[in-house]
Amino acid sequence: MAARSIAVGKPVPDFELPVTGGGTLRLSDLRGRRVVLYFYPKDATPGCTREAQDFRDLHPRFRRRKAVVLGISRDSLRSHERFKERQGLPFELLADEDERVCRLFDVIRDKVMYGRKVRGIERSTFLIDEDGVLRREWRKVRVDGHAAEVLEALAELDRAAKAG
Repeated sequence: MAARSIAVGKPVPDFELPVTGGGTLRLSDLRGRRVVLYFYPKDATPGCTREAQDFRDLHPRFRRRKAVVLGISRDSLRSHERFKERQGLPFELLADEDERVCRLFDVIRDKVMYGRKVRGIERSTFLIDEDGVLRREWRKVRVDGHAAEVLEALAELDRAAKAG
């Protein structure tokens, strides 16, 4: 396993990627807001569609928690635009075609699909606070209930902030 470039409790290095809706998104431009960064294997596949729909359906609650939801995969921007439109996603998708950000977050894994070994994204989510510090990470994510679990982690951050 490669050494991770990120760790809970540490600042996340800045990165920039092409984003749906045009242009590029730089992580540092989101300072002052919480960021839910979820990595998924492929647009329009059953598990990835369900995960996107769950984040979509809970999106108003993420916004109330002052969180920006962003999906990342290795798919092209064109593929992302179609996926976003078809699913009515209210958040942006980032195209990491060269796997630069996937490697930063150490989410590329060898998998076995249909008896063949392939390299792909291990479904993972990262919660970054207003100061750009990684607060939580979920690896080997199971889709069912995951978006709600991330929302609860945001609520825990709010409770901790009020208590401290």
